[in-house]
Amino acid sequence: MNEDLELLLEELKENMDKAIHHLEKEMLAIRAGKANAHILDTIRVDYYGSETPLTQVANVSVPDARTIAIQPWEKSMIGPIEKAILAANLGFNPQNNGEIVRINVPPLTEERRRDLVKQVKHAGEEAKVGIRSARKDANNDLKKLQKEGMSEDLEKFGEDKVQKLTDEYTSKVDLLIEQKEKDILTV
Repeated sequence: MNEDLELLLEELKENMDKAIHHLEKEMLAIRAGKANAHILDTIRVDYYGSETPLTQVANVSVPDARTIAIQPWEKSMIGPIEKAILAANLGFNPQNNGEIVRINVPPLTEERRRDLVKQVKHAGEEAKVGIRSARKDANNDLKKLQKEGMSEDLEKFGEDKVQKLTDEYTSKVDLLIEQKEKDILTV
């Protein structure tokens, strides 16, 4: 196999892996009925004038299936942490006992579950768009390589490989969507 083709396929795999990784990261932030510390990953707290990720000012843990506990490293951070959680509009009502902020994760309503499934499907569709975009770029690169002297047979072989990778990664996206959907809909 041609060295240029190998590099092109390797780059394509990397781009598709990035799309899958991004999807997995987005799905971690989508709530699935039980408490999950990753739900709070997007929250930023005002820490002495700078917006800082919650995990850098406190220890976030999940003591049971319905509770998230946030223990700030400085007691003065309890107020800003509560404020940031409320501002994030995740539907949580934080409570504190002077040392720890607790979030009771309410069970999901049927309507909320359907909304979350839509969110998951949308994120999956975005990942598929990324994969198809990577396929298009790879096919364009193959055409350029053929113009630069690559044989037509090798170009066809490359296109087949690109399509196989696209199908493989699209199947991975479908599987991730299906698993997350099952998580969300399981009561």
